[in-house]
Amino acid sequence: MSDLDIPRETYDRIKAAIESDDSPVGIDAQKAHVIILHKLVELEKRLDRLEARLDE
Repeated sequence: MSDLDIPRETYDRIKAAIESDDSPVGIDAQKAHVIILHKLVELEKRLDRLEARLDE
């Protein structure tokens, strides 16, 4: 198993969320970027909380 393996259920959920019949590449790039940025913000907040705990 590589670091990039994604559980099938997760993959299918993400794929369904960003699919677009209107796009020549089959995905809604804007929506995909919004999802990525949202997850990055969540990770940043989580890291901030963990770092705050370590500083205590």
